Amino acid sequence: MTWEVVIGLEIHAQLNTNTKIFSGSSIAYGAEPNTQANLLDLGMPGQLPVLNKAVLPKAIRFGLAVGATIGRRSVFDRKNYFYPDLPKGYQTSQFSYPIVDKGGVLEIEVDGETKKIGITRAHLEEDAGKSVHDAFPGQTGIDLNRAGTPLLEIVSEPDMRSAQEAVAYARKMHELVQYLGICDGNMQEGSFRVDSNVSIHKPGTPFGTRAELKNINSFKFIEQAIEYEIARQIEILESGGKVVQETRLYDSEKNETRSMRAKEEANDYRYFPCPDLLPVVVTDEDIEAIRAEMPELPGAKRARYVSEFGLSDYDASFLTGSRAMAEYFEAVVSHSKDAKMSANWVMGELSKSLNQQGIDINESPVSAEALAGLLARIQDNTISGKIAKQVFDAMWNQEGSADEIITAKGLKQITDSSAIEALVDEVLAANTAQVEAYRNGQDKMFGYFVGQVMKVSQGQANPGQVNEILKRKLS
Repeated sequence: MTWEVVIGLEIHAQLNTNTKIFSGSSIAYGAEPNTQANLLDLGMPGQLPVLNKAVLPKAIRFGLAVGATIGRRSVFDRKNYFYPDLPKGYQTSQFSYPIVDKGGVLEIEVDGETKKIGITRAHLEEDAGKSVHDAFPGQTGIDLNRAGTPLLEIVSEPDMRSAQEAVAYARKMHELVQYLGICDGNMQEGSFRVDSNVSIHKPGTPFGTRAELKNINSFKFIEQAIEYEIARQIEILESGGKVVQETRLYDSEKNETRSMRAKEEANDYRYFPCPDLLPVVVTDEDIEAIRAEMPELPGAKRARYVSEFGLSDYDASFLTGSRAMAEYFEAVVSHSKDAKMSANWVMGELSKSLNQQGIDINESPVSAEALAGLLARIQDNTISGKIAKQVFDAMWNQEGSADEIITAKGLKQITDSSAIEALVDEVLAANTAQVEAYRNGQDKMFGYFVGQVMKVSQGQANPGQVNEILKRKLS
């Protein structure tokens, strides 16, 4: 009998507010250590927290997107534990009454199969600081800039049965929080972190003891960490040992997990309601106002791209892979009016250039409007698709607009029929043996003639007219 894997994920999405959840300190990334922590963040006595109300609509927006119950009365609790980067000795979180309660679902697809993953809850909490282990030899530094940063912790049901399903869920959640505009999803900066709870058991028996893999910040590492942990637990159990409930760290350089600390149960945290914060009351009117401002979600956008633009499922999925990509594509379409051509260029030349440079679409040196301007010159036969790639490269290198580059480089397409006919006559006269071969049934020679005409014209002859004139001459 084989082992069955059981996986649940806890995702910490940093909410993109300007200030912290209970203080006025900035949450901007990259500041010098300990320069964005005020007296409240530092845990000094006599400081009272004030809830940043900007976090509430963001949390509610998430709950509506996954179809969960919104907590009409949510309560902040103190989660008590010691850690060097937790100066107050407790973390203000939500336990019994979260802002987003049960009932949520996120749909994933793995190997062509669709599966629904339940969402247990999502609650608001403050982040801890950060321990810095590599700045001082033999010592650990503490940076409290992150202490108090607002988080939405999203807890899944243990519905995933493979590392691939876990990655698909994490990717889908990453996409969703960005579409909702509540989190920038930057995993390198820690804005989106994943904890994986992994256990194994024999089918038909109770779930096994789980291990928690903490703060994994890439989809690749999520998969590798889970795969390693599954193998580790199988080896322990098949050797007659017992899996210990604990928190483990994934070391990506060694591709292994190792123990950090024994995992406490909820009662070990001694949760109790925070005496300094009132319960948060959300009315039906509040919820409906937020619902009215909900953005179009990825699934709906994909379906619209197929029905409205006539794109394939693959193209629609690619273009809606991120909110920024979808917005760029729609901006191109709004100017070019040709959805398929726009999709091909965004998915082709643009994406290739972005990948080569390792930059995000928001950093593209070619704006959506500029790309649409290039496509317009293809549509009106000013340039061919082949020449357009040359123009795009020049635009990418910021040499000017499409029109400026076409003029400066003399790239305007030859559309004069008599001029193209003269080029065709020149090519046929220079290739009499090939003409004879073609007329004797070697139809593949036609492509050779097209290539020769385009070569003579330096790629500027209109390809459609070249084909038409060649067919007439050769017949």
